[in-house]
This record gives sequence, structure tokens and C-alpha cells, in this order.
Amino acid sequence: MDATTTLETVSSLEQNCVTEEKVDKPSDCKIPKTESGDCENKAETPSEVIEVKVVYNKNKYNVNAPSNTTIADFKKQLQGLVGVPVSMQKLMYKGLLQDNQTLISSGITKGAKIMLVGSTLNDVLAVSYVTKQDVAEAEKAASTKEPLSKQKIHRKVLDKGIPDDVMPGIKSKNESLPPVPLSGMLNKHSGKVRLTFKLEADQLWLSTKERTEKLPMGSIKNIVSEPIEGHEEYHVMGLQLGPTEASRYWIYWVPAQYIEAIKNAVLGQWQLF
Repeated sequence: MDATTTLETVSSLEQNCVTEEKVDKPSDCKIPKTESGDCENKAETPSEVIEVKVVYNKNKYNVNAPSNTTIADFKKQLQGLVGVPVSMQKLMYKGLLQDNQTLISSGITKGAKIMLVGSTLNDVLAVSYVTKQDVAEAEKAASTKEPLSKQKIHRKVLDKGIPDDVMPGIKSKNESLPPVPLSGMLNKHSGKVRLTFKLEADQLWLSTKERTEKLPMGSIKNIVSEPIEGHEEYHVMGLQLGPTEASRYWIYWVPAQYIEAIKNAVLGQWQLF
């Protein structure tokens, strides 16, 4: 090997050593690399907290929540604020909001107005409130098996006659629910009752002179009805709002042609067909 070849070999070895030193040299980047290979620290940006207005029973509430909050979690927040159980809440913003949506995916931004419909447990209990005398009379009637229209608990209302403004009844005929509320009927106190079916919100609005209760369809456990003897074009109808028969809310002079449609709308029997 001549001198020239020896020098080229030494030079080549030196270059290899420099290359290896560069490969082994620690990176100047002080922050561990992310999966994308960037040296910058890409910490997740926290979700923006937005303030929205929730309207419930003509009252307005300012509510703050992160924009990525799910509707299900937002309902839990509202339960503590207004007292409406999550299962009885319906939230409306450009349509009915679904539990798996988030505020931001629903298009809700700062200052948005969200409508809340639903009844508190106290509201439901107030509608279905019965006295000890009512319970005693109901038990007595159940044991005697008399027709509803013959029982003392109902006679005190029926004996006053057909209300002047009740809707016309049709015997032995079934019709769909009318586009207007059912009105002119009476409750056990002989007070006027109006029924409005909000099918898009899955609610039955039960209105008296004093108040309107927005009952979720699911809170109504059962419906019983019988024709009124001598006026078979009308029925006595009971909405069971609690676990026992004593929690029935009685309505008198219900037009017979709408009974099946009422049961189908509230109890969901149409789903069987």
C-alpha cells in the first residue's frame, strides 16, 4: 500500500467517525417529540366555556358550561338548577336535542336560547294528589264493581249534567285526535279541563283554570275509561299518574270517538302495529 492510499483510508475512517458522532449526538430539542415528530409542545386546548340562556316556565336562567358538554350532562346540570328530573327533560334548540350531542355540535354558541320543557316531581304529585276519602271511595268502588258512572265518587260530578261547551261526542266510532285541544271537560272538582297533545315533545298538557301541567307521556302509567250510562257518546276517563289506582286523575265528559286515539298517543300502542 503506497502513502497516497494510506492517507485516503485514514481520511475515510475519520469521516465515518464524524458521521457516527453526529448520529449519536443528542437532539437540541428539549421537549420530547410528539407522534407527529414536532418538537413543539402541542398541549390540548381546553374547551371554551359558553354562557347560554335556558327558558323554563317563562323564567330565564343564565347557565355556563364547556362547549363540548354533552346534552345528557347538560341536563344533569339543569336538574340541580330547576328541579326537573333528567328523564322528564326535553331541550329544544332548532329542534329536539339528543343526549349524545354536544353543545357545540348542536350549533349552540354564547348567548343561545334553549327551551326546557318538563315537569318537576312536585308538579306530577300535585296533579295526582288524592285525599284519604278519595282512596276510601276508590277502594269501595273497586270492591263493588259498579260501572264508573254509577259510583258515588263520580256521580257528584256527572249529576251536574253535560257541560255547555263540551265538544260533541260520537258513540261507537273511533277518530284520530283533532288538530285542536280537547276542551270543555271536567275534573273531580268540576273544574274545566283541556287536553293538548304535544306529540313532537312527547307530552300531554293538562290545563285547568289555575295552571297547565306538561306531563311526559312516560309518566302516565295507564288509562282507564268507561262510557257514561245514558250518555254513551261520552266517557269517564282516568289517567294513572302514579304506581297505584289511587293516583288516577279523573276527567269527565270525554268525547267517545277520541278515547282510542288518546290511549294510542299516550301509551304508545301504535308501535305494536
